Amino acid sequence: MDMMKILRNKTSLLFDMRTVSLKIILVILWLTTGDECRTLTVQTGGSVIIPCHYESKYTQHKKYWCYHPLGSYSSCSFLAYANETKRNVSVIDHPDQSLFTVTMRNLQEQNTGTYWCAVEINRDCDVTERFYLKIQSAPDVSVMSSSVTADEGGNISVQCLYTSTYKNKHKQWCRYKDKRCYTVGRSDTSQNASVKISDDWRGSLTLVMSGLMKSDSGWYYCSVGDLQAPVQLTVTAVTTDSNSTRHMKDIPYDNLKMWPLLIVLLLLLILVTVTSVILRNKHRRKNNHISKEKTDKVSDEDDSVISSSVNPECDVTYSSVINLPKTEACGPADVEDNVIYSSVHI
Repeated sequence: MDMMKILRNKTSLLFDMRTVSLKIILVILWLTTGDECRTLTVQTGGSVIIPCHYESKYTQHKKYWCYHPLGSYSSCSFLAYANETKRNVSVIDHPDQSLFTVTMRNLQEQNTGTYWCAVEINRDCDVTERFYLKIQSAPDVSVMSSSVTADEGGNISVQCLYTSTYKNKHKQWCRYKDKRCYTVGRSDTSQNASVKISDDWRGSLTLVMSGLMKSDSGWYYCSVGDLQAPVQLTVTAVTTDSNSTRHMKDIPYDNLKMWPLLIVLLLLLILVTVTSVILRNKHRRKNNHISKEKTDKVSDEDDSVISSSVNPECDVTYSSVINLPKTEACGPADVEDNVIYSSVHI
């Protein structure tokens, strides 16, 4: 019996030591990741997508997302594991990118608190990253679009919005993967992409990346002071077909709306031109016909004269008079005045 009691005591002691070791590890993790806590502001009723990176050697390990309002990892409540959806939380693993994404929807003020991305290495140790979500009716920092897409060699524009409280705060555009950041007023190069950031000092920060490559794809965040807003950038390969499509996309929409009107005007112009040519030819033929009739009439009047007259003195009626040309067969008496009376009535 004493031996059994001793064994139980040793087992209990080992268990307590293991628990203490686990708590020490978790505290160390909490302390080492404390400076890495990212604060995200989300609008009430809105949604957010959060990237959680991990080393490629942990591809097959279990991933999960947990929550504690006070930021204590030791009592973190598991909300969802990778590739599952629970209530308003979805976790999707992307092993080809060595990250998993967490999507939270319909966030309310009571969802404000600290969240953890975790990758289970063994039962005693997890690799974690910490996020603090601040749900506000009017977020201090936000982006117009949390997902942008561009072709290789193209460009993207991202607009970050901030409140007057953060007007004079330090502003940056950073990449999650390598934590490389670009500040306002600088023009730098990431891969082959030129990065330019401008601030209007009235609540809008505009970022432009041009000359993009596929390697520029990934997660970035707009940083204003201690607040961040994540943005996913996707750069797609360019093919021959997509080239023509891209050129069509480059045409302003207002210009595209003018095409139907231009086509109608062109058709009307063609119709008016054809009608004008037809009418001109018809008019020309009519003029030619009238001219020909006049010419024929003048010719007939030169060759013949038709008249009807009565000589009251001789009671003679000339029904017709025909001028004949002189011929050698006619004698002087026959051709006097070249007149032949076809009929005489006395």
